[in-house]
Amino acid sequence: MAAIFQPQYWLLWSLVLALLLFFPIRKIIWAMTIRRAQRRGGQEAVDTAEQKRLLRRAGVTAALLSFVFSVFYTNYLFGTGS
Repeated sequence: MAAIFQPQYWLLWSLVLALLLFFPIRKIIWAMTIRRAQRRGGQEAVDTAEQKRLLRRAGVTAALLSFVFSVFYTNYLFGTGS
């Protein structure tokens, strides 16, 4: 088991961390965008189709954000970065 905690597996741990961070980050970004849309256009402006569109958009943003953070964090943690 200790063999998988070696610095050469930093990419594996980056992907695991990114996957674990993706869902809460997506939910937070989605909730913030729904609230902003409701503030701008009112409650009726945010229908089901708009919520699905905002969830897809939040998913892309969350994927990029969680992956970049996890790569930097695991590089720092394992000391493989410069």
